[in-house]
Amino acid sequence: MHSSFPWMALIMQLLLLLPTAFFLPPGEARAHSKPYMAFLNISMKHGHERCGGFLIQKNFVLTAAHCDLGKIVVYLGAHNVTKRERSQQCLAVRRKIPHPKYNKTWENDLMLLKLKGKAKLTKAVQLVPLPEASEEMMLRDICYVVGWGNTRARGFSLPSTLQEVLKADRCTHYPQFIPTSMLCVGDPREVEKSSFQGDSGGPLVCDGTAQGIVSFGRKDGSPPTGCSPESRCTSPGSRKQ
Repeated sequence: MHSSFPWMALIMQLLLLLPTAFFLPPGEARAHSKPYMAFLNISMKHGHERCGGFLIQKNFVLTAAHCDLGKIVVYLGAHNVTKRERSQQCLAVRRKIPHPKYNKTWENDLMLLKLKGKAKLTKAVQLVPLPEASEEMMLRDICYVVGWGNTRARGFSLPSTLQEVLKADRCTHYPQFIPTSMLCVGDPREVEKSSFQGDSGGPLVCDGTAQGIVSFGRKDGSPPTGCSPESRCTSPGSRKQ
């Protein structure tokens, strides 16, 4: 299959990154302070689900493969997804391209979405860079996760959750955690400093670069959470669309 995006080059770039980083406390992000964020509205047979994603080219969004639950519509430039905002751009998906080795074991939990049109770059819609193959994440790097997931048991604001890279052994209790290709992220001292339901597919951003994708964690959002190789790895969110 041919694509205008160098898919396998991207995979190599993402997988070559070293597993491991931490998150910070949840709170509503300043409007459009994370202009690379994409909101995925997923239509299923019986209702809707949501996931996050992030814009890496004008016509490509990166998200988690387990978010492939139905027809996906991508919203860019959104802050409050319950309202129609003038900054929003709504784009249909032309093609879903899951990682060729994704098999629902949580490894390689990433998917490219090729959009039918191209995003118009504005103050509210921007690309986020992916890491260079030579980059390495270090233990206790400070990163953040952003998404429209719950910030507590109930509620859907747009939280910005900073997290710190943890030792891989903090996530070994997850049967799906693969330390050679996943990051272990979260602040074990704080119960609500991780991703929540609705955060899946969103990026783990460290120093302005997308280093991972929200993949799995505890349903209550308590850290630590696991990551798998996306833009270096995948970060938290247990089957949490």
